[in-house]
Amino acid sequence: MGIDGVPEKMLAAQVVEFNKPYKIDTVPTPSSLTEHDLLLKVKVASLCHTDGLVSAGIMGTPLPCIASHEGCGEVVAMGTSVTEFQKGDRVMAGLPMHRCRRCTDCLGPEELKHYCPNIDGHVGVTLDGAFAEYMVVDARESSLIPAAVSYETAAPMACAGITIWGGLVRAQLKAGETVALVGAGGGLGHLGCQFAKAMGLRVVGIDARDEGLELARLSEAHVVIDARLGKDKVVEEVRKATDGAGADATLTISDAKDAAALACAVTKMHGLMVQIAQPPEVSIPFAEFIFRDIRVHGSLIAPRHEAQRMLNFVAEHDITVRTNLFYGLKEIPKLVDLAHSGKMAGKGVVIVDGDAIEKDKERRGKS
Repeated sequence: MGIDGVPEKMLAAQVVEFNKPYKIDTVPTPSSLTEHDLLLKVKVASLCHTDGLVSAGIMGTPLPCIASHEGCGEVVAMGTSVTEFQKGDRVMAGLPMHRCRRCTDCLGPEELKHYCPNIDGHVGVTLDGAFAEYMVVDARESSLIPAAVSYETAAPMACAGITIWGGLVRAQLKAGETVALVGAGGGLGHLGCQFAKAMGLRVVGIDARDEGLELARLSEAHVVIDARLGKDKVVEEVRKATDGAGADATLTISDAKDAAALACAVTKMHGLMVQIAQPPEVSIPFAEFIFRDIRVHGSLIAPRHEAQRMLNFVAEHDITVRTNLFYGLKEIPKLVDLAHSGKMAGKGVVIVDGDAIEKDKERRGKS
C-alpha cells in the first residue's frame, strides 16, 4: 500500500553496478515511512565528489542504490512522530538516517552526534538518495530552508556546504585570523571562501587549476595562490601574506596526493590542519608533526544544529553557489561527463522539478 497522493512509480538514477554509469529508469516510489521520516518531493539534487566513491564501490553501498546525497524538496508526507515540520515545508535533506540515540556519540556533545556508529545509513551513500522524484529523509537530521534561500543553493549545502562549514567550525578561528584553503576553487572551496570571509577571517585560497583559481578570486579570497608554483614558493607566498607566520589554520579540500603535506607546510607553527578531502591515503612528512607541532583533525559534515545555523548564515550573508545547471534526471550523464572532465567550476546541479523551481523564484521575488 502506497502513501496517499503519491504515485506508485518515479524516475530515478541508480547505481546498479560499480564502475558503471547510472541507470536512469522508473522504480517504485517509497511506500512507507517510519515514525520520524519525511517524504520529500525532490526539487533539486546535486553531484558531489563522494558520489564517485559510491559508484566505485568504496563506500560499501548495497546495490541498487539511488545516487546523490545532496538534495532538497517539499514535504509531502510525514511519520507519525514528526512535529517540527509540516506538509509544504521546504527542507534540505539531512544525510544521517536513524541514529541509535544510545551510544557514546549520541549521548555525548552535540557536535559529535552525527558520528553514531550504529546508524541505519546515510542518504545517497548507503541508502537511496536524491537523484529521484521522491526521497525519504530523517526529520531529526534535516533542516528548514529559509525563505530567502533557493532550492538551487540549498541542495549543494546538504553535503558540500555543511562539510566545509563543519571544517571551519572545527578550526575555531576568531575574526581577523587567517584560514588557508587548499582546493579553494572547487565545490566546497568556493563556499569556504565565502563563509570564512563573512565570518571575518582573512582567506588564502590555494588551487592548482585555472578554473579553480578564478573561482577562488570570484569568491573573494583575499589572497589566491597557484599550487603549481611548487611547495616552497606557495609557502613563501602564504607567509608573505601573514606577516611571516603562516595560516592560523588550513583546511585541506583537495584530494591531490601532496595536498595534505602542502596544507601543513603553509600552516603556522603549532597551528591546525583540518583534513576534509578523502583520498585513499593522507600523506604528511613527519617533520610537520614533530618539528612544527602541526595538529591534524579529520572532519566529517556537521550535526543538525550546525546545518540549520549554516542555512540561516547563507540567507543572512547572501552566500552563493557557482552552479552548472542540468534540467531533468535524464541529463545526469552529461553532468557526470562534465565533472570527470576536470573543467567544472563549482557544483553540478540537477533541476528535478523545473515547474516548482519557477514558482519558487516567483515566490522569493515577491517576498
